Amino acid sequence: MDLILSIAFAIVALIIGIVAGAYFSKQSVEKRLANSKQTAEDIIEDANREAETLKKEALLEAKEEIHSYRTEIEWELKERRSEVSRQENRLAQKEDNQERKENALDKRESALQSREDKLTARQKKIEELENAAQKLVEEQKEKLHAIAALSEEEAKSVVLKQAEEELTRDMAVMVKQHEDKAKIEADRRARNIVTQAIQRCAADRVTESTVSVINLPNDDMKGRIIGREGRNIRTLESLTGMDLIIDDTPEAVVLSGYDPIRRETAKMALEKLISDGRIHPGRIEEAVEKSRKEMDERIREIGEEAMFELGIHSIHPDLMKIVGRLHFRTSYGQNVLNHSIEVAKLAGVMAAELGEDIQLAKRAGLLHDIGKALDSEVEGSHVEIGAQIAMKYQENETVINAIASHHGDVEASSTIAVLVEAADSISAARPGARSESLEHYLQRLENLERIANGYKGVKESYAIQAGREVRIIVKPDELDDMMTNKLARDVKKQIEEDMEYPGHIKVTVIRETRATEYAK
Repeated sequence: MDLILSIAFAIVALIIGIVAGAYFSKQSVEKRLANSKQTAEDIIEDANREAETLKKEALLEAKEEIHSYRTEIEWELKERRSEVSRQENRLAQKEDNQERKENALDKRESALQSREDKLTARQKKIEELENAAQKLVEEQKEKLHAIAALSEEEAKSVVLKQAEEELTRDMAVMVKQHEDKAKIEADRRARNIVTQAIQRCAADRVTESTVSVINLPNDDMKGRIIGREGRNIRTLESLTGMDLIIDDTPEAVVLSGYDPIRRETAKMALEKLISDGRIHPGRIEEAVEKSRKEMDERIREIGEEAMFELGIHSIHPDLMKIVGRLHFRTSYGQNVLNHSIEVAKLAGVMAAELGEDIQLAKRAGLLHDIGKALDSEVEGSHVEIGAQIAMKYQENETVINAIASHHGDVEASSTIAVLVEAADSISAARPGARSESLEHYLQRLENLERIANGYKGVKESYAIQAGREVRIIVKPDELDDMMTNKLARDVKKQIEEDMEYPGHIKVTVIRETRATEYAK
């Protein structure tokens, strides 16, 4: 019985547990369903809100696009209206211009028509007058024939002959009067032009010397210049080609030589050595080389100054340097550059009086003696050399002809060439402008160097001691000691044959071999 009750209780408990579990399970499911429903509602609500937001944003973007498109359309319409308005204005202006032109053409046409009517009437009147005049001429001819009993051809011949004779006499008298007047006027004007040119171009008289004096700080400097056993003075003389004279004159030495460029170079080098105080063969070579470079620059500056003084531009730099060399060249004692500048000014003044090209006349006057800068280095007369230099640097044909014709070697082909020749004569004819003896002396020194330089193996040659000695420096790798002796005899023989000179001329040939190494 207890077992049955236990089983019954167990069954009842089981049933109660099953019913309770089903009940609680249902509640859990219902609760979950409620939660899911709430979640779904929340999701739907969020989706609706998001959709509403997206809808608003889309509407705003659409409105903005519509507003932008509308603004763009309105701007384009405004531009088109403006363009249409401008075109309408232009068309209106064109119509107004066209109307004005048409009115002007109508007025011109009316004026032309009126003028044409007047011309037609005038032409008709002229024809009537011509007919009346022709009738009168015929009547006069008939009367003349009746009176003179001459035919028309005979009367014409008589009248023409008489007129010709009268005209011939009158023309001869007029030509003679004009020729006399022109000759008198030409002489008067030529004298006036030359006088004005000379007065307006006053030039100093120039005296050139063949020596340069250098002042010394003290007499002790003379011994330093001479050097041990005379090596310094020999080096200086051999490098510069100048004769260095050291005598009893206190605090002064003299450089003697006919070539002004070499003499000035030697003077510059010696002044550098005296200022520096270090005088030895190596230093002398450096000073001479530096002075030569400075001399080249000075020559260029002198040429530039001459161009600036005359107002001449666009000249070749090499030709300018050649002009600068003329400063150190003399002709019969007259400085050639000063002479050339004077000729240029005279030619320019006369060209101005005659209405010629002033600048071209000055250019031709300045370059007329350009050959003298190189006549000691190039074969030929200074006229030929000058013409070749002008052609080389492509000068004007008028300038080349003026150079070639200023001594009458060729015919002058222009008025400027004639003016340059006249200006050259005026400049050279000034009292004291030239000295014949100095020119001959310089020519003799140049001939000495020319003879020496004509032999093979000669490096340099210098005429010194006022032309009483010529020193020849040979290339040691081309001539040996025996050949130097032969060269001295050959030069001496040619000098005796080709030159005329007073006294004796000493020929000295120098052959020097140097070996140089550098310690590193």
